[in-house]
Amino acid sequence: MTVPAQRGPRRPNRTGRILPLVLVVALLAPVAFLFAQQRRHTGEERDLMVRERLGVEYLRSLGPLTLALVEAQSAAVAGRTVSRESLGKAVEEVAASDARLGDALRTHERWTGLRAKLEALPEKGLTDPQATFAAYGEATDLLLALHRKVREASGLIRDQQADSYYLQDAVSDELPESLVATGRLGDLAAVAAELPDAQRIAMVSQLGALWTSAISPANDLITNLRAAVDSTDSTKLGATVLAPLDTYQRSIERLGALAAPTSAVRLEDEAATARALTNLIAARTAAQEAARQLQPVILDELDALLTDRIDQLDRDRRLAAGAGILAVLLLGALAAVLITARDRRIGRDRRPAGGDTGPPAADETGWDAPADRHGSAPAGTVAQVEPRMLQPAGQGRPTSAERWGPFDAR
Repeated sequence: MTVPAQRGPRRPNRTGRILPLVLVVALLAPVAFLFAQQRRHTGEERDLMVRERLGVEYLRSLGPLTLALVEAQSAAVAGRTVSRESLGKAVEEVAASDARLGDALRTHERWTGLRAKLEALPEKGLTDPQATFAAYGEATDLLLALHRKVREASGLIRDQQADSYYLQDAVSDELPESLVATGRLGDLAAVAAELPDAQRIAMVSQLGALWTSAISPANDLITNLRAAVDSTDSTKLGATVLAPLDTYQRSIERLGALAAPTSAVRLEDEAATARALTNLIAARTAAQEAARQLQPVILDELDALLTDRIDQLDRDRRLAAGAGILAVLLLGALAAVLITARDRRIGRDRRPAGGDTGPPAADETGWDAPADRHGSAPAGTVAQVEPRMLQPAGQGRPTSAERWGPFDAR
């Protein structure tokens, strides 16, 4: 009988060995790509907002300087001695801000030129009020240019959120322009009141242009702040901004009515002209005081919005990092499971080739080794069976005579 041949060990399959690793890498690659894209996008957005906050900090120091310069201009044009204390303090605050933030916002050059112009301003009005007005006008122009530089270099002008965009536009562009134009309007009206009738007539058009320059940005500021309140998700922006905004709006409306060219300079009656000028100066002072109260409120709310968005981006980045780590751990666990399963399968395939030379088990071949005539076959050996001669057909069992030979009996 033929003994069945034993099955040899299976050769390891390289494809099965590297397939789990290829699968893990294929799943990990898009996860890593999405994580890198999210990290880069949020990083750029966060850097922009951090830079915007630098602009807000710089603008916070420019506000007092704008008010101090406008007041100094009014005093100089009126022939009074300019108080250097408030103006000098405001200059030092801006100088400190420029030293701290000027490299990031690239404002050193503009601030250096403005500071030189401020230091050259006369402490007392010149003999010609119009020359004094022109000298301070150059300084205020440089100050407005510095506002624009901070707004552009900090990225505030490119803010993508509606509420923060309206706030930055109001505080960095429209409010300083309105303040400067309001101061010029009142000062030029005071200068015109001292001129002969012919010269006052010539100034009507100039006063009209200044009236437009003062009232138009002020109205735009009011519109923008109300739009910011309507578009924001902040629950406290409206409650914080609307009260000082209403005060500012009332002062601007009164100033607009009194500063109209037909009201600011009356040619027929000198007494009426003096009263109109007094009312105009009072309205201008009220508008400047309302702006003084409104500006820090806008800056605080703008900074709060930017801070909240930076915190939200930081939370998103932490969540993305946690999700990425979890994905890596899950893919690593999947790879470990696949590799372990492959190793077990290879181990089962190699087990029969361990050197077992015994006969196949009964349950495998269906054949049992026969036992010898003295008992069962020895363990581990195949029993040998002697073949028997077949008897011819027709012969039965041998007789008793045939069973004994002649020499058997003694």
